[in-house]
Amino acid sequence: MPERFEVAMPDGVRLNVEVTGPTDAQVTAVLLHGWTLDGRAWHRQVDALSASVDGAVRVVTYDARGHGRSSCMALPTATLAQLGDDLAALIDRVAPSGPVLLVGHSMGGMTIMEYAHRHPAHFAARTAGLVFVSTTAEGHTHTVYGLSPRIARLIRLAETTGAGVLARCGSWRAPRALLNALRPSIRWMLFGDRCESSDLRLVTSAVARASLRSIGGFRASIGAQHRLDTLAALAHLPAAALVGDRDRLTPPPCAESIAAALPATELTVCPGAGHMLMMERPDEVNTALTGVLRRVLAETSSRGLGVAPARSGA
Repeated sequence: MPERFEVAMPDGVRLNVEVTGPTDAQVTAVLLHGWTLDGRAWHRQVDALSASVDGAVRVVTYDARGHGRSSCMALPTATLAQLGDDLAALIDRVAPSGPVLLVGHSMGGMTIMEYAHRHPAHFAARTAGLVFVSTTAEGHTHTVYGLSPRIARLIRLAETTGAGVLARCGSWRAPRALLNALRPSIRWMLFGDRCESSDLRLVTSAVARASLRSIGGFRASIGAQHRLDTLAALAHLPAAALVGDRDRLTPPPCAESIAAALPATELTVCPGAGHMLMMERPDEVNTALTGVLRRVLAETSSRGLGVAPARSGA
């Protein structure tokens, strides 16, 4: 069973954290979820990592501020910049030493990029590998929702306006009855050709847990972020990028530009898959993840790096 606890951020926000694996593992893998989701999105990857390397990895998932079981935050801190700061603080608390493998889906991948941009020395000292799943380094540059550019512009205008309203709703959450009615839209936006009913239920449940402030507040910085230059400085790290060719939010050009910035990155395009690759194509995601992990473990062993016991709690 995973260990669950809270970690307090400097501004008082408390992040819900779950940890699986031994405290003296060679590598800590930190898995970051996407916008409006929570750490449960990674359950198949947590299981796969725990089974694949027999105690060599400690797996950390957490709910970003305003998401899941984590507390809500002041509106000015609903930004990717703050999420990057949160990640640096979280690593110091739950993995104070030893190499870290960072795995990010959608907003989680953008959080990793922001961490690298805002805390370059800290990032360089701790990060040993990267996995980007259905994410982008170019904001909404390539996002057209699978529609014509003109219709996409209208949707983005409506989305931006709605986000501003939601951001002012504080810690309120969307009514479950409304989200259940919107399930067909959620399924169309987030999934590709196939969708398990249990995965759709989990995603709907996660959206129901996200505060309206987080649903609306993060929209602006997500759309505006551009971090290809930051990525280009990380080309020495073992890395992988995955995307579905039916992804309506971060389509293949997003992953292709990440791979171009990181030339050694293994790029995987999953036919028929949408935005929720860790659920739709767990085998492909797990293979890429364990592949990068094994490279990190090999490099760690060759350099003789040790790991100090990690700390739990606030």
